[in-house]
Amino acid sequence: MKRKLLTLIAYVPLMALAQTFDFDMTQNQNVYSDSIGYGYDILPAPNTTSKSPFYFSVKVPDGNYKVKVEIGSKKKKAMTTIRAESRRLLVENVATAKGKTAVYEFVINKRSPQINDKSKVRIKEREKDYLNWDDKLTLEFNGDAPAVRSIHIERDDSCPTVYLCGNSTVVDQNNEPWASWGQMFPRWFDGNIAIANHAESGLTAGSFIAQNRLIKIMSTLKPGDYVVCEFGHNDEKEKGPGSGAWYHYSRNLKIFIDNVRSKGATIIFCTPTQRRRFDETKKHIIDTHGDFPAAMKAVAEREDVPVIDLNQMTREFFEALGYEDSKRSLVHYPANTFSGQEKELADNTHFNPYGAYEVAKMVVMGMKRLNLPLLKYLRNDFKDFDPSHPDDWKTFKWSPSKTEDLKKPDGN
Repeated sequence: MKRKLLTLIAYVPLMALAQTFDFDMTQNQNVYSDSIGYGYDILPAPNTTSKSPFYFSVKVPDGNYKVKVEIGSKKKKAMTTIRAESRRLLVENVATAKGKTAVYEFVINKRSPQINDKSKVRIKEREKDYLNWDDKLTLEFNGDAPAVRSIHIERDDSCPTVYLCGNSTVVDQNNEPWASWGQMFPRWFDGNIAIANHAESGLTAGSFIAQNRLIKIMSTLKPGDYVVCEFGHNDEKEKGPGSGAWYHYSRNLKIFIDNVRSKGATIIFCTPTQRRRFDETKKHIIDTHGDFPAAMKAVAEREDVPVIDLNQMTREFFEALGYEDSKRSLVHYPANTFSGQEKELADNTHFNPYGAYEVAKMVVMGMKRLNLPLLKYLRNDFKDFDPSHPDDWKTFKWSPSKTEDLKKPDGN
């Protein structure tokens, strides 16, 4: 009987029981399988001379995980970018000379749709393929010549978490060439705070609640956490009794406030980003959000909620870039830029990586103006940013992920 019991235990994947993981990436590693629970994933495993991007996944339960990565190589110079899950930017274009290494720490939030035994998030069909919602923590190593020496992962149940709520301008866009500020935001924070992006394309404040996404957040929200909400693009298109800025939208924002505060957490509002719509002079942005920014500010004033005015900052950003160059911040690409792209892409709402990166900086600057306590976790390489003097899009460096989808995200 004892012998049989030992045999059964031997077949339990040790990775499923572990809370800490260490991988020597200078040695051969497995290709990922559920039975093993870790390994190279999505793309072919790299070899010692490869300069190609690669992914590495570990099967873990939902939660926050502190990750320490040593990048660089004894044999070659390297240029490494690290992203996680659905293209969340963590480490950006780090050059290491031959024989030199650098160590970076960050926290990754891993989640699945399951909330408890009886309920789960009602994710959309297209979300079922997103890395954000699977049962693995996935790291993407990209750049001109990525090199990784070691990966250490350990569960962290105590660090504060910033939860992001919103639509296609916030979500971790799973595929190139789309991007949103929420997936660039983690780049600016150190290894003592987690960023958990629960936004999804096409959502209103009401549909976010209806799909159990707020309940999912509430299931893990704790004192000292933050919840950042940006809604408006899709709310303004709702029709029917009670729709509009001053009733349904305002009421739903109040639901967010009451729920978040019931857990001792802090809520922050972001007014909706502008669409790229210029007037006939091609110098000034025409506002398309009607009363929604004002309604959000009114709710915030009544309830003493801090507000980051992305509506105003993105107006300044587009106008500073100008009519033509503002296209460089959005999904505007001529035909044949991407494989299978027969027609031009001309989207005036959804950002590309450069635009999303700039808006993420605006969010950080908004937090600095509010003097929020979470700024103590800001990385020391963040430099103050003025949206009326944006970074040069010509010098922005982004190594595209290998996952592309030309289909437009839900919403507008």
